[in-house]
Amino acid sequence: MDVLIVGSLAYDSLETPAGFRENELGGSASYGGFSAAFHYRKNNGNGVAIVGVIGQDFVSEHLDWYKAAGLDIDGIEVAEGETFRWKGSYHGSMAEAVTHETHLNVFESFQPKVPSSHSKPKILMCANLHPALQSSVISQTSVERLSILDSMNLWINIANEELQDVMKKVDILVLNDGEVRMLADNENLIQAAESVLEMKNGGILVVKRGEHGVLALHPEGIVSMPSYPTSKLVDPTGCGDSFAGAMAQYLSQNSGEVSRDELAESLVHATVTASFTIESFGTERIRTLSFEEYEKRLLEYRSITKTS
Repeated sequence: MDVLIVGSLAYDSLETPAGFRENELGGSASYGGFSAAFHYRKNNGNGVAIVGVIGQDFVSEHLDWYKAAGLDIDGIEVAEGETFRWKGSYHGSMAEAVTHETHLNVFESFQPKVPSSHSKPKILMCANLHPALQSSVISQTSVERLSILDSMNLWINIANEELQDVMKKVDILVLNDGEVRMLADNENLIQAAESVLEMKNGGILVVKRGEHGVLALHPEGIVSMPSYPTSKLVDPTGCGDSFAGAMAQYLSQNSGEVSRDELAESLVHATVTASFTIESFGTERIRTLSFEEYEKRLLEYRSITKTS
């Protein structure tokens, strides 16, 4: 198993300047899974599995979407009740979502159970969950190469101690710039990032900066890259998760310590992948992406950043 992704499976209703959609398939494990699955098909990898919980209202066609992408869904639990639902909107630059309603439903009592067949992944990606659940997932796995952890401002506010504890258990921490500043209580991004890395006791910190690209702190030095300049901004939901999924799958292709150059190349693929996700509502764009489209944009991005 190349990549194991544990996170949320959800239905999103959202409004952006591009329109309104109701009950779009979403959740961190969905976006991360479709993204990683695209790249493992492209690179002839050994598979991606997702672990999450859904309710009895989950549409069977959406399970078929996971299977069609090549995702292993043995770790999806069906619980009595309704699937996690989120309603929100984006305005202006669409840099931040405004949450209108959150109904955790079956997700509220979710206790991730990693199938024994998935307990030794090459890469573990703990997508956005309560830090205590992320810690539980880590304890259930024996990771072959490295583990990646994502989080959010909610856990910084209400579970800070548990978050700081689980951060120390992973190799790569992924946060957005606002979360880094909040966690470090410092508005200077570089100083804040350095403080967060100290809290983590070293390793790698990847800072997502939206339209401003990505910044990463690696023991061998800093990596800084721009975003791909797309003008088709439809729905930013899930961009960070598809970013992390692409990064995870790229890193599953090698073994040993991650060099700065390898990290930088993984971030190239993560950035290009996220630039597609934003171009449609929900998971549609990442689910239907072709290898030809991807290669064309990858070449364009390399010409912008002069990466080889």
